[in-house]
Amino acid sequence: MASAADRRGPIWPHLRIQLRVVDALLRREMLTRYGRHNIGFLWLFVEPMIFTVGVTILWTATKSVHGSDLPISSFALTGYSSVLLWRNMPGRCIGALQNNLALMYHRNIQVGDIYLARLLIEFGGATISFASLAVLFIAIEWMAPPEDFLKVAAGWLLIAWFGCAVAIGLGALSHLSELVDKLWHPFSYLLFPLSGSAFIVAALPRFAQDIVLWIPTVHGIELVREGFFGSRARATYDLSYLIPFNLVLSLIALIALRYVSRRVVPG
Repeated sequence: MASAADRRGPIWPHLRIQLRVVDALLRREMLTRYGRHNIGFLWLFVEPMIFTVGVTILWTATKSVHGSDLPISSFALTGYSSVLLWRNMPGRCIGALQNNLALMYHRNIQVGDIYLARLLIEFGGATISFASLAVLFIAIEWMAPPEDFLKVAAGWLLIAWFGCAVAIGLGALSHLSELVDKLWHPFSYLLFPLSGSAFIVAALPRFAQDIVLWIPTVHGIELVREGFFGSRARATYDLSYLIPFNLVLSLIALIALRYVSRRVVPG
């Protein structure tokens, strides 16, 4: 009589092994990064919360102008949390393979598993931070509840998709050249003010709108803000640009990952 695993198909045993591998890598990464002291793995989302609250206070104190009547606190939350989501992912994946070459001796561990574990940690930390601060700001009446939760979730996931594709591609390429690490950090800082976190597209001059709408993160952040604030956000985005862009970027990342995976020599 066929077992339950057999009835589920030949892919199930392999999937179960990969899930166990990713789970083990997640635990290992969190212990390596945060240890068991102080608040331990809680730093996973407390750290981005501190950054976001700090930016919120700074923008509020300096009375920053963002081109809309949205409260600074809610504007900073939706903007800077999104930046932490897409920017931290590549930073954690660049050089990750080189630091974990010894793990490649285990035949069940693939290069993609190392990146996947780190991406899940970054996504989880940024998401918990974003959700926790949103609940806090709503509770103390710094912002209203989201008008359309599905749009918020869709925008957040599209930004995460972009971050994952960039992270896997740069992570793989960084194993081939150290220049990737040296170039990404200044490039990410230059992209930060253009990413849509500190402005709304509708408030910009027409020529500036035409420029920033080439940047994919702008569309995701605009969608998140429309989900939170509805018509008040005056959102401008184009999913027919963002989704194909992410698809092409993902394809390039997977090609780079496959190329590197075939040439990895365990250390």
